[in-house]
Amino acid sequence: MKDQERNIFAFIDSQNLNLGIKSLGWELDFRKFFIYLKDKYHIQKAYLFLGYIKKYEKLYRYLKSCGYNIVFKPVVTTKVEKVKGNIDAELVLHSAKIEYKNYDKAIIVSGDGDFFCLLEDMVREGRLCKLIIPNPKSESVLLREFQEYKVLLSRDREYLEECGRRGALPRK
Repeated sequence: MKDQERNIFAFIDSQNLNLGIKSLGWELDFRKFFIYLKDKYHIQKAYLFLGYIKKYEKLYRYLKSCGYNIVFKPVVTTKVEKVKGNIDAELVLHSAKIEYKNYDKAIIVSGDGDFFCLLEDMVREGRLCKLIIPNPKSESVLLREFQEYKVLLSRDREYLEECGRRGALPRK
């Protein structure tokens, strides 16, 4: 069965994606990234996992208008005023339980080794489509064994930037 005929969902570690791309010296356009996932990988849904901060409501509305399904986690502020919104458990819960029956294949967007057991299970079940790594320099060594599934987003930069010129926003 071709990917276009499968029900493919993307599960995105937004912090890993955003910071990984920024550390490469470019800014990610989330609208173009959604179009990239639709065009190149034929996804039906994209789940974006974020720590919730009230002052970013406008950004959240924009991301929803781009087509993302947003899953929030409450954030905590540390003693040094650093905001922490670790979404790993939410991404695992949604991909391995809540949405599991609704998709055939999954794309995981993260270079975080904390997802090793999820990826291992998806491979064993034949459900991993791709592992998109935002920045290969910050990729966990634990992800080495998933070589055949890996896509380095930095290599698709030109394609990604073209998406906004060719693609259209999804209809809701």
